[in-house]
Amino acid sequence: MAFGSSLPVSETLGVFVGVAGYDWLTEGQAEPLKAIAAAITAGVVIAAARHYLKQRTKH
Repeated sequence: MAFGSSLPVSETLGVFVGVAGYDWLTEGQAEPLKAIAAAITAGVVIAAARHYLKQRTKH
């Protein structure tokens, strides 16, 4: 398995677009820094969960 295949790129982009879109619809303007922070946090959590689950199934 390649290293890049375990990174949650599409999920991170989805969270970014979702948060930015929600802000734009509710407040009339998007806050890119808030969306980036949420997307990075979600990406790290997903990557950590995938790593943990992969390690757990090996034992």
